[in-house]
Amino acid sequence: MQLLINKPRLDTQLIPLFVFDKAQCQAWCEQQDEFTQNWLASAIEQTGLCIVPNSATGQPQQAVLVCQNTQDMWAAGDIVKKLPKADYQLQNVENIKEVALGFALGGYQFSGYKQISAPKARLLIEDQALFNELAAQVESTQLVRDLVNTPAADMMPQHLSEVMSDLAVRYQGEFSEWVGDELLEQNYPTIHLVGRASENKPRLLDLRWGKKDAPKVTLVGKGVCFDSGGLDLKPADGMRLMKKDMGGAAHVIGLANLIMAMGLNVQLRVLVPAVENAVSRNAFRPGDVVKTRKGITVEIDNTDAEGRLVLCDALDEAQQDNPELIVDFATLTGAMRVALGTELPGFFSNDSELASKLCAAGEQSQDPVWHMPLFAQYKNLLNSDVADMTNCSKGPFGGAITAALYLQEFVAPTTPWIHFDVMAWNVRSLPGRPVGGEAFGIRAVYALLNDKFGS
Repeated sequence: MQLLINKPRLDTQLIPLFVFDKAQCQAWCEQQDEFTQNWLASAIEQTGLCIVPNSATGQPQQAVLVCQNTQDMWAAGDIVKKLPKADYQLQNVENIKEVALGFALGGYQFSGYKQISAPKARLLIEDQALFNELAAQVESTQLVRDLVNTPAADMMPQHLSEVMSDLAVRYQGEFSEWVGDELLEQNYPTIHLVGRASENKPRLLDLRWGKKDAPKVTLVGKGVCFDSGGLDLKPADGMRLMKKDMGGAAHVIGLANLIMAMGLNVQLRVLVPAVENAVSRNAFRPGDVVKTRKGITVEIDNTDAEGRLVLCDALDEAQQDNPELIVDFATLTGAMRVALGTELPGFFSNDSELASKLCAAGEQSQDPVWHMPLFAQYKNLLNSDVADMTNCSKGPFGGAITAALYLQEFVAPTTPWIHFDVMAWNVRSLPGRPVGGEAFGIRAVYALLNDKFGS
């Protein structure tokens, strides 16, 4: 769906699109002819979109959007489907990048399984560099949304493998994977443990891209393609949206696409442990003990705390390259949603300066994130009588923190690390953000990386 263009259609009129708050619209309207003033008289009193026609022909002549805050990225997030077919150009907007991004993301539709009429309006971005950046941002966010929205039957480990392999081909990267019992041969026992009960074989997917002398950045994404809960089976309402449990993988794939499309000066590695947490006669059990890739033994307290199990082997693998930064994304805990709700992604980090910069990058890119504490006092909640640690605490409190503390055991203290615990799903429709799969924090992380490493 091409909602942003670099050149206007020859057969379509180019219509100016104004974005005002009420005061700005009033001041602008006073400078217009009487017909326009009369047409806009009622529109100024409320926020919304108004199409001003040509007084002679009746054809659309200009579009005026009145909003609460013109600096809001989502100011034009819900107008693309309301505009008549034409090419539009922003006229009075200082933050063209943000408004254009909201406009384009507002046109997203998941149409893989039903026919949906696509929006006919397009926005002209004449600056080539800005157009390229916006196109990469839109494509990357839509990629995350598409991956999360796709039903689990069509988004199993082998399908994630195809997506990453295709990205490697597109950007001249390298792709490899370890499948099924190869995971045991190469010492990825926890990934195999979680995925072995499914007929869709577990995999560790590995994408590499970039110059060999560039700074090393490694992304790790939880790729649980469907989570039944295992033998600690989820109730029906808790299982309904578990196609989104590979949302962490979707996030790092989308972020990787953005990094590669923009040619960021990093040596990128993307690791996705991809599994289905299914139930069968060889499913792992509560009380089992597994020896992880790092050598730490883990007692299984609950088979529904499987995401941290697949991530811990992948994080240990990520550590082997001594990267300058590790960032992982995961739909890890309901506790984070209780703490921050579904629309504000929380993250943990072992580097306070890095965390502050990430928060600032989130504000700057209008992709807010929230720094959560790695409260070490809770670590003993993971104590086990028979192993080095358990995979989750028994109590209902501090679940996002204890999950992060578990993962921290597999990252060297000297390696800067960011762990995102995200919802990956919009539970309500907002301008530019329909109900369904969503990317949280990838623009913030990209802004951080761009500031740190440049292009």
